[in-house]
Amino acid sequence: MLSGIQHFAFCRRQWVLIHIEQQWEENTRTVIGELMHKKVHDPFVKEKRKDILLVRSLPVYSRTMGVSGECDLVEFCKDEDGIHLNGHRGTYSVFPVEYKKGKPKATKEDILQLVAQAICLEEMFCTEIPEGAIFYGETRHRENIVIDEDLKKEVRKMFEEMHQYYSRSYTPKAKFSKSCNACSLREVCVPKLGKKKSVKEYINNMLEDEV
Repeated sequence: MLSGIQHFAFCRRQWVLIHIEQQWEENTRTVIGELMHKKVHDPFVKEKRKDILLVRSLPVYSRTMGVSGECDLVEFCKDEDGIHLNGHRGTYSVFPVEYKKGKPKATKEDILQLVAQAICLEEMFCTEIPEGAIFYGETRHRENIVIDEDLKKEVRKMFEEMHQYYSRSYTPKAKFSKSCNACSLREVCVPKLGKKKSVKEYINNMLEDEV
């Protein structure tokens, strides 16, 4: 799933628990995010505002990356250098918009998800997408994101790694950090167990004490 790149960038173990082991737990953050996306995701609603066609919940895929998913919102803006759309006159540029419930993060997981969507749209429409946006519900503000080759390379490399994890059914060990406190899978993952000594280490220490 395309949306899995956000989980993977945040925590490899979280992604495996959700997408390979099929485990999920709700918390306040996930419920708020789900309610927000329900308002955005209505595939039957298409709007036209002057020279902009707004399409919600647009299915997308990439054969080269082996992923599929949905875009929250894609804005097709009239552009002389754009692409043709069936049933619409003129040519259009493609501008993806991802919706997030919180506020801009210091980390890049939201940006990587937007870039992944842009790569899919570029393949599907045979075009180039230099820019997209992330709308944050907490700030009620849209952040424009430049989609460059470095970000695209990072996304492709990350999906390659995800495919490797998936084919091996590999679950990384838990590594506790401050980010774990906000994770809905904290009780499933039990990250603090990673700090505990192994049984083998405990027995070896006991034997050394006896000697």
